[in-house]
Amino acid sequence: MKHPVYFKHSPDNPTPLSHRVVRKVRFDELDPLNIVWHGHYASYFEDARVALGNFYGIGYMDFFNQGIAIPLKKFHVDFYKPLQFDVSYTIEALLHWNEAARLDFEFNIYDTDGGLQSSGYSVHLMVDKVQGVLVAKPTFFEDFCEKWRREEIK
Repeated sequence: MKHPVYFKHSPDNPTPLSHRVVRKVRFDELDPLNIVWHGHYASYFEDARVALGNFYGIGYMDFFNQGIAIPLKKFHVDFYKPLQFDVSYTIEALLHWNEAARLDFEFNIYDTDGGLQSSGYSVHLMVDKVQGVLVAKPTFFEDFCEKWRREEIK
């Protein structure tokens, strides 16, 4: 199985930022087939996305405190192997570089042996308090991106 490429990477762009969280499948997440119901994957990806944002200081509340919301624009998931009850798994979130005022996240879910279970992505826009879409990055995020570009953030 070849891992899909969701976002183009230019050699001029900094390396994507990454963060991982570990979870265990709970009984209430199963469907009648005794595997994780597909709708839970959005929540799994969100767990890793929030952890990445909080780790790097660019989480929901960091944007909110600057008067900016980051609503979801696109969401996609590819399923390879189902997750089953009581199994531990790792969710990896990667933030890819983008020149625009948006956040491009890639997600990978791995089993305990490192096998890829599923992958996907989400794209988040940046909007102001009156729901106006930003065309330029807000100052605090532009400052963050400059540090990222200089590899002061890894």
